[in-house]
Amino acid sequence: MKQHPYGYRLTDEATAAAADPVLVEIVEGYLASVEREVETAIERTSRSPMIRDAHDFRAGIHDRHLRKLTGRSYSALVHPVVRDFPPESMRPGDVFFHNDVYLSEGGIGHLPDLCVTVPVFVEDTVVAYVQAFGHHDDIGGSVPGSMPSHTTTVFEEGLMVPPIRLWAEGVRNDAALTVMTRNSRMPESLAADLDAECAACLMGARRLGELFDRYGVATVEACFDALLDNTTRVFRREVLAKIPEGTYVWEDYAEHDGVDPPRLHTQRITLTRTADDRLVVDFTGTAPQAKGPINHSGDHADGVFLKKWLAPILRNLADDPARMAELDVNEGVVPLVEMRFPDKGTLLTPVFPAPTNARTFVILRMLGVLAGAVAKAVGGRMPADQETIRYTGVYGADADGRPYLMREVLGGGSGGRYYGDGEDTIHVVPDSRNLPVEFAESRFPFVVESLGLAVDSGGPGLHRGGLGYEKHIRMLRDARFMSIADRSILSCWGVAGGQAGRPFSVTIDPGGPNERHVDALADAEPVAAGEVIRIRTTGGGGWGDPLDRPFQDVLRDVRWGKVSIEGAGRDYGVVVTGSPDEPVLDAAASDELRRHVRGERGANRPFFDRGPGYATLAGGVPAPPVDWL
Repeated sequence: MKQHPYGYRLTDEATAAAADPVLVEIVEGYLASVEREVETAIERTSRSPMIRDAHDFRAGIHDRHLRKLTGRSYSALVHPVVRDFPPESMRPGDVFFHNDVYLSEGGIGHLPDLCVTVPVFVEDTVVAYVQAFGHHDDIGGSVPGSMPSHTTTVFEEGLMVPPIRLWAEGVRNDAALTVMTRNSRMPESLAADLDAECAACLMGARRLGELFDRYGVATVEACFDALLDNTTRVFRREVLAKIPEGTYVWEDYAEHDGVDPPRLHTQRITLTRTADDRLVVDFTGTAPQAKGPINHSGDHADGVFLKKWLAPILRNLADDPARMAELDVNEGVVPLVEMRFPDKGTLLTPVFPAPTNARTFVILRMLGVLAGAVAKAVGGRMPADQETIRYTGVYGADADGRPYLMREVLGGGSGGRYYGDGEDTIHVVPDSRNLPVEFAESRFPFVVESLGLAVDSGGPGLHRGGLGYEKHIRMLRDARFMSIADRSILSCWGVAGGQAGRPFSVTIDPGGPNERHVDALADAEPVAAGEVIRIRTTGGGGWGDPLDRPFQDVLRDVRWGKVSIEGAGRDYGVVVTGSPDEPVLDAAASDELRRHVRGERGANRPFFDRGPGYATLAGGVPAPPVDWL
């Protein structure tokens, strides 16, 4: 049996082959059902809007070798718990807890992500683990929400808890819980959410125990091996085989860190497809760690978390969209990928106590960097850049003088693809969603005056990028606005002739006497009662030349309110008259306009389009050398 250097077993093909294929299907469905049941229980019993309504939490099921068995969504790691609490010391009813970024083996990215882990027992032996982690309202720190945008150390971000035994044989450690709630501005929701997660994972452990009781440990574990082995074989045959042998280099950038002035924080991948059907992902060339909180501590446990985090991008190489949706990412992808990290002191290898709360600027950008490197390898048969996560919100006191905190994870547009347009207002974090307007207005002192698509935000292309949100919030009481967002200068890039989407922006009192633009990293922007906050999220990049987009598709976009009449001419070379409700195409004028634009723009253009923001931060240079094939 092969052994992973961090102690867990890799798939043994002989063992996997011995599993009954029908039973393997049953076990796979059972695991998915348990995971869904755990998440449903958390959603129904939690208290905070971020967990209950925005669904910013994840569950995962891992075997005793610490391998993730389910693939519907990513999850944290069991490694730090087993490192500090050997399985032979665990007892039924134990619940382990941690949120310490630097002691999580790379599985936790910032302190508001609180993780609970429950071992599954057969008699006195640990046979599996059920785990959940969620983004909680507040765990202390210098600003409400525990995500200070201008911090320079992790100590300002909140309470750090290394792995502890939060429940011992069914008895909760109230002293530890008291310490955590005392450090939170939202102690009641923190306690309720943790109770929900612990109870849900304990329930999941009972359900999983029933599976072992029914079929026996050896049989179930053989099915686990078969599940992971199948993932390995499928990704090798249907995904990696599409990438030609060779080495491909690409890079992208975070634009600011909240401390230094905006600049290009490089994130680089050198991707090598080897002759033995593996991918080597080398992060050499990634920029030094930032002073501000955009670092991600990822160089742990051979990068096993990042392997599973990045692997979903590779599904785009499957034969068709239906097949892409069928491919789960579990531990079976791990043997196919080798991670090579630079020395300590970079954005991906920060040195404690570097801050990390906005680490999404790095790990979400890395999804796009891998996609760009693969796009160079396969001639563009990958999506353009997708939306990047951002947190916006308001806080203050309500009419009764009680403090409140509203945060929202608003999505944006996904990139255009070689076979179709990008999706509008998707959420790159699986299953996350915006807050329902009715709930938000009933709980917080504001009115949502409008929520819709941001017109012209999608990157122009043969296949247009998806649109972002446009949301208008009118405050009923004085408040403070907060934002942790990227892509406010840089844009989601287009590929293969497609153009970049429109970046993120926030304007307070738009069109009014006090109109002002808010920086994408803001902790406490004052907003007066009666003022409107306008939020526009990112549009996805376009795929293919927008001058090749059929006239009727552009006309339809105008009619649907996705492209303005002005944008049709400016971005697509399509002349439209009339009104948006009844647009009229002038085909002859459009043909002439497209001929003129093609003649003016020249032929030597980069394969990727980053929008005007790159030149702004690069001293006028229009594109980096890696953008040409």
